[in-house]
Amino acid sequence: MAKVKGIYKRGNVYWIRYVGLDGKIVFESSCSDKFRDAQTLLTKRRQAIAEGKQPDIKKKIPNTLFKDLVTEYLKWSERQRSHEQKEINANQLKEKFGNIPLRYFTTMMLEQYQTERLEKGNKPATVNRHVALIKHMFTKAVDWNLVEEETLKRVRRVKLLEENNRRLRYLSIEECKTLLDECEKLGKKNAHYAHLGPIVITALNTGMRKGEILNLEWDNVDLKQGFILLDKTKNGERREIPINETLRETLQSIVRRLDGRHVFYDTTTMKPFGNVTRSFTTACKNAKIKDFKFHDLRHTFASHLVMAGVDITTVKELLGHKNLSMTLRYSHLAPSHKVKAVDILDSTLKQHNEAKEEAQVR
Repeated sequence: MAKVKGIYKRGNVYWIRYVGLDGKIVFESSCSDKFRDAQTLLTKRRQAIAEGKQPDIKKKIPNTLFKDLVTEYLKWSERQRSHEQKEINANQLKEKFGNIPLRYFTTMMLEQYQTERLEKGNKPATVNRHVALIKHMFTKAVDWNLVEEETLKRVRRVKLLEENNRRLRYLSIEECKTLLDECEKLGKKNAHYAHLGPIVITALNTGMRKGEILNLEWDNVDLKQGFILLDKTKNGERREIPINETLRETLQSIVRRLDGRHVFYDTTTMKPFGNVTRSFTTACKNAKIKDFKFHDLRHTFASHLVMAGVDITTVKELLGHKNLSMTLRYSHLAPSHKVKAVDILDSTLKQHNEAKEEAQVR
């Protein structure tokens, strides 16, 4: 076979060589052991160059492992507000799928993962967050040329589970007092748990999310004017929360470190708390309060506001909900408002009828 300029062989595969638009020599595999295939590809490339088009050469996609994708994804997500939660979920996924190559992922594999998590007692919402994260990670993997688009299509076929987000667990006034008493007892018994009482008081009196409380800094607390200003919230919007007398006394009782920014911090490490699940669970157990999570303190705050007659719009603003639909879950706790509304209508109609009767008599 006569030699053709621009075509050569590496092992059993033919390669081509040509000059690009920028004057640089391009080396490209024909991915074939047939000379004719290489010749066809070279002709195609030279024709594109002649027409002033730089050939778009797709580089060979490496056989990337899932754990490597997790590493790259977490570097990218550092700019996201939800990075901390993504990091927790991504590391859990890495434990399960770490050594599996990305191109091996299938629809069936992820559907089996959904079933496995449900059988372990995870709620549909939790499983959905994991699957949604996997989908986004594979979307970025395609953007970064770490996996073929065909794999992404298989991952995207996995449907999210139906969620039931109507859970509304809140404490009565008596239960709130009992829980706070147990938090105080726990703090006196073990100095390492002394932070729990003030944290729970803050949650009950502000409705702030756990992350917002644990990351609260003194610069965001204005005791003189009486409000907490949250710059970074889940919805990305600023939120101003009034400080009532109970919370004011609690915050004033906290020893503020001159070299520390955070309101709540671990006296051992001098760093903000990563979580309070263990101490909070212990306090609930001692208070004989069952089926209650820290986030339910936020429900307790909102529920008691509504039952006290505070309008839904104000509750929405205090909670930092982006739209009213999330806040409406508490509306059933304000039956007196509905009764009052109907009474107003009844009174208006009666006055109208009475005025009409008087006019007819005249």
